[in-house]
Amino acid sequence: MRSIRRPVLAAAALTAVVALTATGCGPESDNADAKPSESAAQDTTGGGEIKIPQDIQDKLKAHGVDLDKWKNGEWKNWDKDKWLREAGEFINPIIKNFWNPDKIEKVEPPQDPSKPEDISEDQGKTDPEPAAVQAQPVKTPYTSTAPGVGLLLFSTDKGDSRCSATVVKDPAHPGKSNLVWTAAHCVHAGEHGGWYRNMMFVPNFNRNGAPATKMKTTPFEDRVPSGKWWADDMATSDQWIKGGGAVPGVPMAPYDFALMHVKPEESTGGKSLEEVAGGAYKVDFNAPAMAKIPSLTAQGYPAEAPFDGAVQQQCTDKPTRLSMEAQKPTMYRIGCTMTGGSSGGPWFAKGADGQPELISNMSMGPRPARWSAGPHLGPEAKKMFDAMSKKWAAKG
Repeated sequence: MRSIRRPVLAAAALTAVVALTATGCGPESDNADAKPSESAAQDTTGGGEIKIPQDIQDKLKAHGVDLDKWKNGEWKNWDKDKWLREAGEFINPIIKNFWNPDKIEKVEPPQDPSKPEDISEDQGKTDPEPAAVQAQPVKTPYTSTAPGVGLLLFSTDKGDSRCSATVVKDPAHPGKSNLVWTAAHCVHAGEHGGWYRNMMFVPNFNRNGAPATKMKTTPFEDRVPSGKWWADDMATSDQWIKGGGAVPGVPMAPYDFALMHVKPEESTGGKSLEEVAGGAYKVDFNAPAMAKIPSLTAQGYPAEAPFDGAVQQQCTDKPTRLSMEAQKPTMYRIGCTMTGGSSGGPWFAKGADGQPELISNMSMGPRPARWSAGPHLGPEAKKMFDAMSKKWAAKG
C-alpha cells in the first residue's frame, strides 16, 4: 500500500494518510510465460485483440512499443519513455490466464513504511473527524446482495496490485453496460508516471465470502463467478494525470476517480458485463448537499490486516465534509475501518427510487484506519463519463 502525504486538516493531529490500494511485490508478480489469447495471437493488425486507432498506433511506435513483444513480457518495461501516460494512450491487451486463481490470491499489501506525522489544515469546509465505524462483512451471495461490485487487479512499476471497482449503468446501452468505476490512483500513477497495466476486473469476486484460508478449496465458479474482464479503454481526470500520485497525491484526491470500458477474457456469447454480473448502478453527478444525505455505504475488498482481501466489507455512516484546499471540491468523509484494497470501491446512497446510486468511491484514509474519504462527483467526473459513454455508443 502506497503512502500519500496530504496537506493539514482543520485542528487535527492525524497519522499519515494513505491511498487505500493494496500492492504485492516479488517474484510471484511476474508472469512473462503467460500467453496472449488465441484470437489475440492470430490478429496481425498490430493491435492484438484490441482495436487501436491509427493515431494511437503511431504514438505507440514513436514510444517503441511493439504489442506482440508487450504481450510476451515487454509490458514489464517501465522505462519512462515507454510508459504511456496521456489521456487516450491507454492500452491493455488481453493476456489469457495472466490472472489465474493462484496469482489473484497472492496479490497482498506489503509492509507499509509510513510513519505517523502531524498534519492540520484550516482551509475550506472541514467537519470534525467522524467516529470510527467498524467495517462489517457484506451478506452473501454477492451475486444477489452486491451484484457488480468486484476486485480490480493490475500491474504497477512496484509490482502487482489490487483495488475494488463497480459496474455502472451506461445510458447508451441500457441493461447492457460494459463500464466500470474505480479510483484514479488504481489506474494511473499521476504526475510522475502513467497508466498501469494488465488491468482486469473480477465482478462478484468470491461470491460466497469464503475466508482467504479456504480459497484454495473454494470452487473456481465461486471465486470467479462472473468471469474476468479486461479494460480496453480508460479515462480519469486531467487533474489526476497532471498532479496526482503517491507523494504528493492527496492534493488531487478530490479528482481521484476513473472509468473504464471492459471486454471479457473468454466469450460470453455476446452478453455484456452488466448482464453477466447481474447488476449495475446509476452514477449520480448531482448528489444533494451532504447535510441532506442521511447515510452512505462504502463497499470493497480490504486486504490489509485485520482483513484478508477475500471477503467483501462495508461501512455505513452519515457523511461529513473534508476539504483539501478551499478552491478544490469538498470530499465526503465517513467513519470506516476498511484498509488497503478497498480503494475504488463504491460509495452508495439511496436514490429517489430507493435503489442504491453511486455518488463517490473510496479514495483515502488515515493509518490506523478510522475514517475514509471519497471525491464528490461533479462536472469533471460527468464530462469524463459522458465522453466514454458517447465513444462506445458510436462503436455499437
